[in-house]
Amino acid sequence: MKVIENVKEAVKNIYNQFDASHDFQHIERVLQNAETILATEQLADAELVRLAVLLHDVSDKKYTDSKDTENQLINTLPIDDEKKEHIREIIASVSFNGGNELPAKTIEAKIVRDADRLDAIGAVGIARTFAFGGAKGRKLYDDEEEARTAMSEEEYRTKSTASVTHFYEKLLLLKDLMVTEKGKQMAEERHQFMLSFLKQLKNEREGRA
Repeated sequence: MKVIENVKEAVKNIYNQFDASHDFQHIERVLQNAETILATEQLADAELVRLAVLLHDVSDKKYTDSKDTENQLINTLPIDDEKKEHIREIIASVSFNGGNELPAKTIEAKIVRDADRLDAIGAVGIARTFAFGGAKGRKLYDDEEEARTAMSEEEYRTKSTASVTHFYEKLLLLKDLMVTEKGKQMAEERHQFMLSFLKQLKNEREGRA
């Protein structure tokens, strides 16, 4: 556990330079989700899962074009090269990338991806969406904007869509993309909450609530 605690201290300041959608509290929540899923996946390497969660956003493409920080931190880990490469593979498979995601080939990758995506939906997911949109100066909603059903990674990352549009381009899709049984169970309630929120938002905007 000392390795985990050392990495936590090393990454806190990195994450806290990001906006509230990807700060260290996000990492803590993803860790919590991962622990819940780990309890049902006895064959997974828990240390690798925890390390990958802690490191998965240090070089997030939304904030940097370089993988240097991620690589430097992984290279300093007191684990063998095979495990370091496994962590890199886990991190690479986490991102949605506009629907162009890489496959999660191992149980560790599946756990980390589900844990991260659970933090993108439900009440926290709603809060994070508007926190990120606010930090980027995006509209709350745009009734004239049509959600894209297919896009390249570049198109996904470069177009500044309204925050509500993001629900239809990504967040509402995540429930059916969960891969662990526990992740699927946890996603269901959060998905329904988002649907209720969007319905209420529409009613308020149209003067029916």
